[in-house]
Amino acid sequence: MAASVAAAAGRLRRAIRRSPSWRGLRALSSEAPPIQAAAVRDAFLSFFRDRHGHRLVPSASVRPRGDPSLLFVNAGMNQFKPIFLGTVDPRSEMAGFRRVANSQKCVRAGGRHSDLEDVGRDLSHHTFFEMLGNWAFGGEYFKEEACSMAWELLTQVYGIPEDRLWVSYFGGDPKAGLGPDLESRDIWLSLGVPASRVLSFGPEENFWEMGDTGPCGPCTEIHYDLAGGAGAPQLVELWNLVFMQHNREADGSLQPLPQRHVDTGMGLERLVAVLQGRLSTYDTDLFSPLLDAIHQGCGAPPYSGRIGAADEGRTDTAYRVVADHIRTLSVCIADGVSPGMSGAPLVLRRILRRAVRFSTEVLRAPPGFLGSLVPVVVETLGDAYPELRRSSAQIASLVSEDEAAFLASLQRGRRVIERTLKRLGPSDVFPAEVAWSLSLSGNLGLPLDLVELMLEEKGVPLDTAGLERLAQEEAQHRALQAEPVQEQGLRLNVHTLGELQRRGVPPTNDSPKYSYSLQPGGSYKFGTCEAQVLQLYTEDGTAVASIGDGQRCGLLLDKTNFYAEQGGQASDRGYLVLVGQQDVLFPVARAQVCGGFILHEVVAPERLRVGDQVQLHVDEAWRLSCMEKHTAIHLLNWALRQVLGPGTEQRGSHLNPERLRFDVATQAPLTPEQLRAVEVTVQKAVGRDEAVYMEEVALARTAHVPGLRSLDEVYPDPVRVVSVGVPVAHALDPASQAALHTSVELCCGTHLLRTGAIGDLVIIGERQLVKGITRLLAVNGEQAQQAREVGQRLAQEVEATAARLSQGSRHVAEAHRLSKDMGRLTDAVDTATMPQWQRRELQATLKALQRRANTAVRKLEMGQAAQKTQELLQRHMEGPLIVDTVSTESLSMLVKVVRQLCTQAPGTSVLLLSPQPLGKVLCACQVAQSATPAFTAEAWALAVCSHMGGKAWGSRVVAQGTGSTADLEAALSAARAYALNQL
Repeated sequence: MAASVAAAAGRLRRAIRRSPSWRGLRALSSEAPPIQAAAVRDAFLSFFRDRHGHRLVPSASVRPRGDPSLLFVNAGMNQFKPIFLGTVDPRSEMAGFRRVANSQKCVRAGGRHSDLEDVGRDLSHHTFFEMLGNWAFGGEYFKEEACSMAWELLTQVYGIPEDRLWVSYFGGDPKAGLGPDLESRDIWLSLGVPASRVLSFGPEENFWEMGDTGPCGPCTEIHYDLAGGAGAPQLVELWNLVFMQHNREADGSLQPLPQRHVDTGMGLERLVAVLQGRLSTYDTDLFSPLLDAIHQGCGAPPYSGRIGAADEGRTDTAYRVVADHIRTLSVCIADGVSPGMSGAPLVLRRILRRAVRFSTEVLRAPPGFLGSLVPVVVETLGDAYPELRRSSAQIASLVSEDEAAFLASLQRGRRVIERTLKRLGPSDVFPAEVAWSLSLSGNLGLPLDLVELMLEEKGVPLDTAGLERLAQEEAQHRALQAEPVQEQGLRLNVHTLGELQRRGVPPTNDSPKYSYSLQPGGSYKFGTCEAQVLQLYTEDGTAVASIGDGQRCGLLLDKTNFYAEQGGQASDRGYLVLVGQQDVLFPVARAQVCGGFILHEVVAPERLRVGDQVQLHVDEAWRLSCMEKHTAIHLLNWALRQVLGPGTEQRGSHLNPERLRFDVATQAPLTPEQLRAVEVTVQKAVGRDEAVYMEEVALARTAHVPGLRSLDEVYPDPVRVVSVGVPVAHALDPASQAALHTSVELCCGTHLLRTGAIGDLVIIGERQLVKGITRLLAVNGEQAQQAREVGQRLAQEVEATAARLSQGSRHVAEAHRLSKDMGRLTDAVDTATMPQWQRRELQATLKALQRRANTAVRKLEMGQAAQKTQELLQRHMEGPLIVDTVSTESLSMLVKVVRQLCTQAPGTSVLLLSPQPLGKVLCACQVAQSATPAFTAEAWALAVCSHMGGKAWGSRVVAQGTGSTADLEAALSAARAYALNQL
């Protein structure tokens, strides 16, 4: 029997945790109608609530709260991390959780756990899924109850035949010193599972860890046999039961948790497929309404579940992609994550554009099709997740707007690819520069993976090495934008400028950069600009009449809508096209102003000549993010004066789409209270959603306006005035005093037309550059909200740690653990992106707590050292030498024991070893004064630690060290032999 089980385990190891083909799946019952997905979900929740006293909690938002390590919530346990980590606020509702169950919305797209690329290719992968889970916190129940409940639900409530179920358990890990989880094995055997269907696996399969450190433990998994006895088993994992009973320490060792927890997860889609006897998760009623709606809306052939080569034209793949992605889009938007340009919003943008592409190109869907599917998603999931019903109209509108914008970009991108392919030879690779140009602009914004997929379908390889080089250059450029330095780029030197002036070339008309408007729905419409090429320059500054073949060049136009970097605002980027030839994109990396002329840095994939007419398109997402931050800087400047006094002066600023930087002259460093007050002042202005007025006026009109802010620099005449909440004419009226009560500044930058789009502003960093000048770093919008959530989470952790300290520690190990936890928490507070005022407050609190914790450790160590000293003195008679082992948690503790021994036994030389986990050994010694200088502690410790393959340090009298050995007696013998030889 053992041999057959081992053979089965070997065959099944590869099957477990792999996505199933689902072919050969047999219905559980050929008579009864299949149970509906909503009933499956309800049965799970009712079972744990009614039969086993669990509290039902709603699903958390898929947008992680205070956890920057995640793009999306990807498991049911995410919201309960504070409980597992011991950081839950004792006053919070969560602190009272004991038995909990729910159905959690999960998204796995982007980040470490991403199924995005697999969706559509097979019959089981999804970017959005529901995770059914039950939890027991603080030892409320453990393995026996968890396994029994799971078995009862699957076999008695859902009626799954017992002979279709297999289980696996943790088979141990000798390297970690962990034996097999025989307790779980015996529980399954007692529940009637035959030994042949109870398999053991190692840590990779059956040991679950939250991260590199933290709570972890063995898990047992329940698997369903798709074959049902017809041939070799085909196992698919249904349910994972995790028993959190260990904690992974920073040194890699495992320590038992003070409280044990149960954490389980079962995918609803997979369970429903099993219960409905379907070939795939897409054949269940979770997806069939969507697939039917897609068929009705597109007129494509009905969905037939084909994959791979059998799926001619990739029609069924497209069905699966669109059905999956519209569910993900709907759920994410309802939870406040909208398609955007970074982080989770960028991933969502990719998902939407991938869905648009499959629906239009493969399914031939009409415009606006994706938005029409939102009501179907709401009807399917709205009862379980009411936020979908509340946001239905908003979701459909946003999806439709983004779909329309992308369709235009997709059409142009397709034409660019087709035109490029016609010029390539049979063995040529697709140029990286062209692929990159398709993704550079926010107007096209084709994800690179989508470009690769489009080329893959045509059998054309892409120049991936060239793409990687361009990506590295882009990353370097972003890094420079984040902390700008003097950059050496294409510039017009004094001779070139003189030549332009001699020729009577007028300065570039860049007034079109202010040509944008606010639409009724809150979005911005940016105008394009047609211009003439006046001059081209090579990278060394030489003027030329034409350029091409992928060369980088400087481009001078008669007018432009690009914002050239100035006033602390990063340059626009985007692309231009030749008028009448829209299919060749000329990427514009940045624009610089040189003596009134705007020089565009351009890559020319094809011939570009002086005299050509071009059309310019700015990267709208990039520009809008800069507008948000520039208006935010004005409000920040005003708020600093409100809080610190009217004498507060700006000393510089810089902004790009990621964050803003502001330098301010201050009499003293800002206090946490002042930092917080500044944020609140900005928040109020943002909340009022005030109009932002901009107007060019004669410079003389601004000369004597009370409160108007300007820097010590030369301004153009006329000068642009930016006023928040008050029309410029009124703000410039000396009698109005308006500029004393709102933000009024001279500024050439591009700004929002209303303040509400800033969303929020959080100061995340503050340091003194030189005496009297402070640099502030800030973020806005989604980043600001995430920073606040991180700050709140860390504040709760600090409060929970303070409560643990107040309770006191009875053991040295416990006190050490608390002290280490404070150190890790201090590091987290020091480095997290969070409100700076809150960071400063938490740093002060943690500093005081750390002092108290260190004092507690010292007191406990002294007491324990005294006890161990007495034990050793009783074991050893008076003599010149004590060499022994003692159990201690730290090297400092071991040193204390050695010193107390030498104090109580003058004239005795002492060396003690303390074995630690994983074979590590601590060493400490002290040599009697009478034995030196011939016999030194440093040499003694070095001899013993070298014997153990370690190192030592110290002085002639006291020394310490570390090593590793499995033979302590040999190390002790070496220590005695060395000492006796010296004495």
